[in-house]
Amino acid sequence: MAGGLIGLVLTGSADRIGVEPFFMELIAGMEEALAPAGATVLLLVVPDLAAELATYRRWAGDRTVAAVVVVNLVHDDVRPAHVAGLGLPAVLAGRHPGPFAKVITDDAGAMTTAIETLSALGHRVVGRVSGPAELVHTAERTTAIRAAAARCGVAVTIVEGDYSAGGGVRGLRALLASEPRPTAIVFDNDVMAVAAEQELSRSGIAVPGQVSLLACDDSPLCELAVPPLSALSTDVHEHGLILGRAVLDLVRGEPGRDHRGPAVSIRQRESTGAAPLTV
Repeated sequence: MAGGLIGLVLTGSADRIGVEPFFMELIAGMEEALAPAGATVLLLVVPDLAAELATYRRWAGDRTVAAVVVVNLVHDDVRPAHVAGLGLPAVLAGRHPGPFAKVITDDAGAMTTAIETLSALGHRVVGRVSGPAELVHTAERTTAIRAAAARCGVAVTIVEGDYSAGGGVRGLRALLASEPRPTAIVFDNDVMAVAAEQELSRSGIAVPGQVSLLACDDSPLCELAVPPLSALSTDVHEHGLILGRAVLDLVRGEPGRDHRGPAVSIRQRESTGAAPLTV
């Protein structure tokens, strides 16, 4: 394994991926785990699924990488079977029914924590700007937030976003136009939440006086926002460490198994407060 490469392909625009702290911190954790074995991450950003599958074929053909990590799993994802057919050892970041090594984070628990926290603050109408609907973890979050809302007597309105700043603003505008208007909004990543908070400031809508905000994927962006954003915090660096260790186990010949991802906690900052008496 000395000097080996571990492949990671991210599909999407380089502009969007480049501003997401999540992936940079994830890779940093992977690198820390891999370094003692003399391995490192080979990162490639490609525009679409066809290019990603072609990358795996090329890597398998010339033995560029010792293994791959597959992220952003979608429903009926073809990639796990594809890499298995190529003989590439793979660790999946997320749930999948197949017999692969997987690192599974508690996305359902994150949404349950969000609703319980906001409900305790008196919020009875909550909005959510989700990630892309085709992602498995988006669906897990949606199921969980609806179940938690039903238990807590909270109404939830969900609009789909794309993790971009523009997507966060569009989602915010759609939720503010809905009836009843939410008094708190959960965003599936930090970039959308920060962009939405800036839009609220431009519009003269007080945070958290009129609308409370809560982000997934805590990062320095959340701490630097004005006001600082409360966040559902998963230790992304630790997530990367677990992925890196799972890869090392796999290439050393250990059978694939499920690995538990880092726990979810909530970082209460200034963007969440009690529900307003009137909206």
